[in-house]
Amino acid sequence: MTKVRFKGPIGAFSGDMDGMVFADNGERCVAYIRKGRKGEKSEAELERDDNWAEARAYASSVKESNPDLWAVYQQVGKERKVSPFALAVGDFLKPPSFRSLDLKGYKGQVGDPIQIHTVDNIGLASVEVSIDRQDGTDLEKGMAVELGARTGFWLYTVTQPVALGTDVFIEVTGVDHAGHRVKMTENPVVGEG
Repeated sequence: MTKVRFKGPIGAFSGDMDGMVFADNGERCVAYIRKGRKGEKSEAELERDDNWAEARAYASSVKESNPDLWAVYQQVGKERKVSPFALAVGDFLKPPSFRSLDLKGYKGQVGDPIQIHTVDNIGLASVEVSIDRQDGTDLEKGMAVELGARTGFWLYTVTQPVALGTDVFIEVTGVDHAGHRVKMTENPVVGEG
């Protein structure tokens, strides 16, 4: 059933009509032609449909049972003029990633910065950093701080001194709002960043 929103002559349509599908989120209207299906769905199409079904179920569960997280999706949706439901679906479907660490300021001294650049469609909820020696000995672990809401730029401030020239592993773990956990490890020599 086609619905019409009036604002002036016509503001937008939603629903399907004569082979076309209209979607209206209150800000804009999108229309596309519905294509007929020929034959059975492939494995890839079935997997895609399963992923989308999971993403929609995730968005529905957040809306119904997690008002704090739903408020985040609402706020970002308002800024981007996209529905919070669509943002939640997209957040579920696209896991976050990292760019290479910026270790120019890491010289093994307390207070040195390790800069982290993350990529996610809504931004990460948290980023944790751990630094270990080559032999696996823990040196330190702590949370990074985002430099502005949803900018994707995080800063970790070193809390333990490490001698210049020490071979270390720096592991960064990020978690997005949909619960995806992503890790990255780099193996720098202290002072050579």
